[in-house]
Amino acid sequence: MSAPPIVVPAVAGMGRPATSVPRTPLTGPLARRNPTLKLALLFVVSAGLVFILDPVTPAVLYLLAAAAVVATARIRTRTLLLAQLPFVAFGAGLLVVNALSRPGEILWEAGILRVSVEGLVIGGSLALRTLVIGILSVAFALTTEPVSLMTSLHQHARLGARLTYAILAGYRMLQEMPREWVTIRQAHAVRAPLRSDGTLPRGVGALARAAFSLLVVSVRKGERMAQSLESRGLGLSPRSTWRPVPLVAADWVMVGGVLVVLVGVFVISAQLGFLEGPAALFG
Repeated sequence: MSAPPIVVPAVAGMGRPATSVPRTPLTGPLARRNPTLKLALLFVVSAGLVFILDPVTPAVLYLLAAAAVVATARIRTRTLLLAQLPFVAFGAGLLVVNALSRPGEILWEAGILRVSVEGLVIGGSLALRTLVIGILSVAFALTTEPVSLMTSLHQHARLGARLTYAILAGYRMLQEMPREWVTIRQAHAVRAPLRSDGTLPRGVGALARAAFSLLVVSVRKGERMAQSLESRGLGLSPRSTWRPVPLVAADWVMVGGVLVVLVGVFVISAQLGFLEGPAALFG
């Protein structure tokens, strides 16, 4: 007589089954551009905005950046808006703190609360700067494959093989964590005592046990992966690239276009008298 099958109870919050789901390939003109150059442009724009302290210049750059991202990134509008919420919240905090704490000409006063014109100008500039960097960062993250980014950094930015492949290995482990979590929760569900109403315990203790098991599994897997990389002589000799990331003329056109727009906005803003630098902090 055969043994009865083991039934795994359903566990709330376990997520998707432990199956591999293929990722939808990224599409759009921006997704086809070289990741290293996109990262370099993000750094250049962010560094340039550090020295801008008027609200008009970053506002114009934000409108141009938003239009460019919508036109080239092929990101759903809802996804783009939701991804910017943390930057909007941070920017609003900068605006409020500067408006209430920075000395200057009083625009509004009620008791101990005072709003200064200088505070609104500086706070608005910092908030808009945050939005510009935010939308560019979101576009970079949503149009760049992590593996392609690391391959491109190794290939074009001369990032060391030891660091490149270690990061790729860690990224692979992060990808596997949801599946490991589902497996652990399923294993615990087989042995877990049911509550009086016939359901599985879902308290802090059950989640803590699953989290500790995931930590142990991840540490062991990381140790095995490190030994595997070391046994293959990682970083001891030059390595070829299995799927090289191309660097074509269109990538340099993108770089030139972004730099021309950035410098052009700065120059026009200065000619119109809007551009303000760090001196605005002490004016």
